[in-house]
Amino acid sequence: VDAGTFNVIGRDDFAPTHFSTRTAGGWLTIQTSALTLRYQVGSGPFGTRNLQVSLRAGAQPVTAEPWASEVPPSCAIGVLCEAENLSLNGVSVANDHTGYTGTGFAAGFQSTGNSLSFQVTVATAGTYQFDARYANSVGGDGQNTTRTLTVAADGGAGATLTMPATADWNTWAIVSADLTLAAGTHTITVTRTAADSGNVNLDSVALVTPGAAYPSPPPPTGHDCAFGTVCEAESGTLAGGAALASDHNDYSGAGFVAGLATGASDTVPVTGVPVAGTYALQVRYANAQSAARPVSVQVGSAAATTASLATTSSWDSWRTVAVPVQLAAGANDVTIGCPDAGSCQLNLDTVAVTRSGATLLAPHAPLGGYRRGLDGVDGSAVTTPGLLYQDGWSLLDDTSSALYNPATRKVTPRPSHNGKPYQDGYVFGYGHDYARGLTDLATLTGPSELLPRWSYGVWYSEYYNHTAADYENTILPAFRANETPLDVLVTDTDFKSPSTWDGWEMNPSEFPDPKAFFDWSAAQGLHNALNIHPSIGSDDPQFARAQATADGGLTLNSGDYVFDWGNPAQLKAYLDLHNGFQQAGADIYWLDWCCDQSSSSLAGVTPDAWINQQYADYTAANLGRGFAFSRAYGSLQAGGYSGQQGLPTGPWADKRTTVHFTGDTTSDWATLKFEVGYTPGESSSTGLSAVSDDIGGFNNDGTQTTGAEPGSTREADDLYARWVQFGTFQPVDRLHGNHSDRLPWQYGTAAQASAEKFLNLRENLVPYTYTLAQQASRTGIPVVRPLYLQYPDAQDAYAQDGAEYLYGPNVLVAPVTTPGTGSVSTSVWFPPGSSWTDYFTGQTYAGGTTASVSTDLGSMPVFIKSGGIMTTRTDDVSNDEQNPLTKVTVTVAGGANGSFGMYEDNGTTTDTKQSAVTRISSSGAGHITRIAAIDGSFAGQVSQRQWTMRFLGVAAAPGAVTINGRAAPASAWSWDAATHALTVTAPAQSVHQPLTVSYR
Repeated sequence: VDAGTFNVIGRDDFAPTHFSTRTAGGWLTIQTSALTLRYQVGSGPFGTRNLQVSLRAGAQPVTAEPWASEVPPSCAIGVLCEAENLSLNGVSVANDHTGYTGTGFAAGFQSTGNSLSFQVTVATAGTYQFDARYANSVGGDGQNTTRTLTVAADGGAGATLTMPATADWNTWAIVSADLTLAAGTHTITVTRTAADSGNVNLDSVALVTPGAAYPSPPPPTGHDCAFGTVCEAESGTLAGGAALASDHNDYSGAGFVAGLATGASDTVPVTGVPVAGTYALQVRYANAQSAARPVSVQVGSAAATTASLATTSSWDSWRTVAVPVQLAAGANDVTIGCPDAGSCQLNLDTVAVTRSGATLLAPHAPLGGYRRGLDGVDGSAVTTPGLLYQDGWSLLDDTSSALYNPATRKVTPRPSHNGKPYQDGYVFGYGHDYARGLTDLATLTGPSELLPRWSYGVWYSEYYNHTAADYENTILPAFRANETPLDVLVTDTDFKSPSTWDGWEMNPSEFPDPKAFFDWSAAQGLHNALNIHPSIGSDDPQFARAQATADGGLTLNSGDYVFDWGNPAQLKAYLDLHNGFQQAGADIYWLDWCCDQSSSSLAGVTPDAWINQQYADYTAANLGRGFAFSRAYGSLQAGGYSGQQGLPTGPWADKRTTVHFTGDTTSDWATLKFEVGYTPGESSSTGLSAVSDDIGGFNNDGTQTTGAEPGSTREADDLYARWVQFGTFQPVDRLHGNHSDRLPWQYGTAAQASAEKFLNLRENLVPYTYTLAQQASRTGIPVVRPLYLQYPDAQDAYAQDGAEYLYGPNVLVAPVTTPGTGSVSTSVWFPPGSSWTDYFTGQTYAGGTTASVSTDLGSMPVFIKSGGIMTTRTDDVSNDEQNPLTKVTVTVAGGANGSFGMYEDNGTTTDTKQSAVTRISSSGAGHITRIAAIDGSFAGQVSQRQWTMRFLGVAAAPGAVTINGRAAPASAWSWDAATHALTVTAPAQSVHQPLTVSYR
């Protein structure tokens, strides 16, 4: 379809690219200066057999994987077809039970419309028997009962598959139904219709003649691995407990080999070795243990050798290494095993054999991933792959997305194509220039839009029944008394009336005068978010009006009425319910989800993305820059409350308007550690920059103690302090918890001091963070970045992506995720090509090295790249909105030249011309930093500014300091021997006057 869609709003914004095409031998070749794509003409849907991509920047050719919505694959009569290999819609592949065949099973069928499809060709017309191998035990709805699905051919009348309960989820049974088919090719679909109960797992299916036995699966066999190609480790012959698994992320293929313990092995037949000699066995593995682990490598019956595989930062992080092997010419069986009892426990993803010294081959493995929420996550979660893949290309499938006109905000269905199958999508070929891939994604589908400036400060939220009096008389005075900043108050669900869950008025006993409360908030420089659940009770004073506006269309579900946001009248009724809050002065709404069933009937538009855009448009009337604060990417009706199952229209549209509330996590160290890698992984896989985790976590893990407020709990001091440190360097810093202490003064002395220090640092970082967010809206490069985004050729960048990340291009953050109230050591890898200076201590580390960095609760591992520049407020303030940026500190890490452009506007404008940039440059060799005159203007711009320069890595006290070419008085500068930092404060001057500071 030659048109834009709800996903794709910038398809005509690319500069023209020269390309050539030719057709030879039945293959169409399209070639640009960077990429060659080959497609076998007339061969049907894109897949491994007919689509090839070659990146021309020295990368190896790769064979395309099929798109998720590929026209259903074919199955032959009388042959078992593995369900996990068929076309799945809203159904995930899993292998977390036993007894299945193949590599897994199709899991769930939890929502109406979930389906499995395949094609079959029958020679003669007649009645055929459809069989499915299923498991049915206690489902997500808590029931253990007979379940149903519907099987149909070519969209015709269906037959019911009635599936009695099996003993457990590891026990499988066969269900059958008859289908009448004409001669020819048919599409068979198994669907959970509105009349079905679903909640089953399907292992395999088959179409057979009536009465025939269920086909047996083919015996598992290893697959040859051709010399010089990347091969899946699981395609080898597994023995001794080694098994396929998929419970971690960023693997290629169907999964990875787990359980590599004593006696376990993976034998890979390598073919095409040119001559006998020494070669490199490239192994991609994960080792999230405390130390390196050995593996044995044996070729044929020769003596085994061992290799030591270094650690990776998590089980979602992978490293590729080359191990020398002696091979004969031709074919060799290479066995990877464990030499010692209990000393391995590695996960293997891919193998390849190349010439010694050859460039490491990259697999088609996703980098980062997303999921609707992290609700209930406790240390790990499976995610859905997004844009970035390690071998440098991906396919964005847009087949399901509705057509869309951004000017009118109207969606329309796609044309029918006379019922014929088709695909619509975009090939990204970025090589290792992952940043270019994200920039192109932003051009095609729109970037994460810049939020109001106040949203980059400090948020306070707690699931606790706080009243207006609490905020006015206790909470905010405590913030002020403890000199701790606050920008956003988030009020959770208990403020509502008549129902505290989904009422649509503020409880008069708790908020007697809503407008006065919001006026008070605004006078204090605060903004407000209110928790919303998307349903309404019949006893709500607003119900009659809402039902009338909805033309009587609101439907009863579990005792309350819910909305179809795809229906214009019901959407208006829903948004009108917010008018009372909006007129009183609320700023934004936290669309929370639990037990409600509101949805959108719009085909081709993910419900989350649709309602989130409506919230952005609705709040823009007051804010200028409106946005949604919500879960993202899916819907309750597809993928569950927080499920990882991705939808085609989810991440690409949702990222434009949404602050992603990632849900109710567990308050423990394991979850904090997981989030370190999750935020940059989500941002890089989707382009959504504004990710908001619960800082402090939400749900108690049983280790909490009695809190300061009645009925509340508190986590350990060190966990709280380290979580606050982590939040300081996140896209959105939002303290939150479930009746849990989240305020610094509710903790011990050291934790309180730490939290107050880092919350002030977060506030002072707003000028830097706001600039990064504006860059994200312009370039698609998110605020928080995985290491591989800037260091794609360093294996450590992939191996360490679960433990450290970049905050902008020049700030390395390695949050502490291990307990300890005293000094705690954190292993930090420093990317190559530059030195890195500790922001707090001034110690400098060489790039390309790893060091153990010790910090107590008063510090954390944060480093600035040589030549890097960071701008912060000089003085602590109570909030950003009421404190013009008249004093700025520029922190410069020596050792290289650098530059930075600090972006400013009035904080809410949508006019890009109403903005200004102050360009800052530094000379590492000359010890000179120049601040140019401000470029641009906007309403409310300050006229004068005092600049303080903080030079890091200054080994000794300077002999002279100059400001604008004149010797600076001794009172204007100081050198700290302990931190090797030189601080120079210049007199206040016009923002239109340049400034130069140097030292020698």
